[in-house]
Amino acid sequence: MTGEAVNPKAYPLADAQLTISIMDIVQQAANYKQLKKGANEATKTLNRGISEIVVMAADTEPLEILLHLPLLAEDKNVPYVFVPSKEALGRACGVTRPVIACSVTSNEGSQLKPQIEQLKDAIEKLLI
Repeated sequence: MTGEAVNPKAYPLADAQLTISIMDIVQQAANYKQLKKGANEATKTLNRGISEIVVMAADTEPLEILLHLPLLAEDKNVPYVFVPSKEALGRACGVTRPVIACSVTSNEGSQLKPQIEQLKDAIEKLLI
């Protein structure tokens, strides 16, 4: 992480501990094919109503390219959260490129469901 301040529009921002949990779930979601990478794909999952959580990178430049996502997520009642690094998010998504946004998608019989629910609670606490 560089010394620059995080864009205040990147809210809510996960702390170090929560970021670890988020990255862990993103990684597992990728394995379970429950992950859509990129702002466009994340937008589609929200519009289709299949998104469980939206994760965005706070170091996206310019941040405006993904600020439509929180609005849409709020509209659809989907929790969203920012993590500090697009590089780290890319790694968690299992790709070598930076990823500025991703969406964990719903899957009824998924083994990830309990972890996703736990994460949603943790994200909702940030918004209080």
